[in-house]
Amino acid sequence: MIAVLAVVGMCGSGKSEVAGHLQAKGLPRVHFGSITMEEVRRRGLAVNEANERQVREELRRVHGMAAYAVLSLPEIRRLVAEGRTVLIDGLYSYSELKVLQQEFPGQVFVVAVFTEKRLRYARLAARPVRPLTPAEAASRDAMEVENLEKAPPIALADVTLLNNGTRAELQAAVDALLCPLIDAGEVRLGGEGVAKE
Repeated sequence: MIAVLAVVGMCGSGKSEVAGHLQAKGLPRVHFGSITMEEVRRRGLAVNEANERQVREELRRVHGMAAYAVLSLPEIRRLVAEGRTVLIDGLYSYSELKVLQQEFPGQVFVVAVFTEKRLRYARLAARPVRPLTPAEAASRDAMEVENLEKAPPIALADVTLLNNGTRAELQAAVDALLCPLIDAGEVRLGGEGVAKE
């Protein structure tokens, strides 16, 4: 049984699109990035790349590289105790992955979403919320790989979804991956009246 299904990938790869599609199918979603956004707003800071980076790095200095997993564990444990597979959106570091694997041995499944860099950067520049210039995207990539241990969870993923096409193609790939896991009872949806599809 899968207790935790984590979606990983570089910024602009389509992680949130995959996570949103899975959530719509009934998986309860824990978004690690919301911790950063809540803290940025709590401090009265503008929501932008520089302030988000400052908060992310400070939280990791205070709580360690596994900060977001550690801070989210109470909610994850509660949902797993209800018999549900928990969807993690925004797992970044190898340390976070190891915390989840230690907490739920043999029950963590990692899905990496990969998009060619040129296309990621174009999507990031065009997105309506928090757009990034190519230079900002490259800087964020370097910081996440060098400082946040982001590459190992992507490299060690159980499966990789290629997202160089349309949203519909990505959703179809997610469905092809998820439906057999649901049918086998490996993924447990939550909530009354949620169809398996």
